[in-house]
Amino acid sequence: MTDKNFTSLTFTDSVKEMQRQFGSRASYDKMAAQIGERYLLTEQERAFIQYQDGFYLSSANEYGWPYVQYRGGAKGFLKVINEKTLAYADFRGNKQYISMGNLNENKKVMLFLMNYATQRRLKIWGTAEIISMSQNPEIVQEVIDSDYSAVVERAVIVHIEAFDWNCPQHITPRFTIEEFKQLVKQHPDLLEEFNAA
Repeated sequence: MTDKNFTSLTFTDSVKEMQRQFGSRASYDKMAAQIGERYLLTEQERAFIQYQDGFYLSSANEYGWPYVQYRGGAKGFLKVINEKTLAYADFRGNKQYISMGNLNENKKVMLFLMNYATQRRLKIWGTAEIISMSQNPEIVQEVIDSDYSAVVERAVIVHIEAFDWNCPQHITPRFTIEEFKQLVKQHPDLLEEFNAA
């Protein structure tokens, strides 16, 4: 693989055949050449990631079955370590350990970050590394937010292979209570419209 962008990871022969069949192959060839390598986070990606209070994590088990899990926490709990590395504290949940079990077998992951309010989404492909508290307590401590009370079991480090921004089409704007309060503060007439609806 020569390029480090999402088209190298996702545009397999089968995908390219579908693109040819439906007439989009030539435009995606152009796009891949124009975007070049896209695996080093810029300030735009850093700011977006640090604003998020959750993301979806996909993994696959040894039989090839995909699994998607929501990971949430305090805003910014997904840490930008450097331009090609992310990390987060893995909180104790229902003890199914499906994602963690999958990652023991297959380290490939995809993070899907969605901001409904701004209608923006960022997809990140990476290779995951699981670090338990007993293995390296210093690294795990680095990703813990002291003012968030969840029990942390381990750190997950994601080494970025590629990322891509998606278009905003079909994303319905949704707002957290905090975002809605901010909107109302800036536009008091919104509250009247909301109450009238």
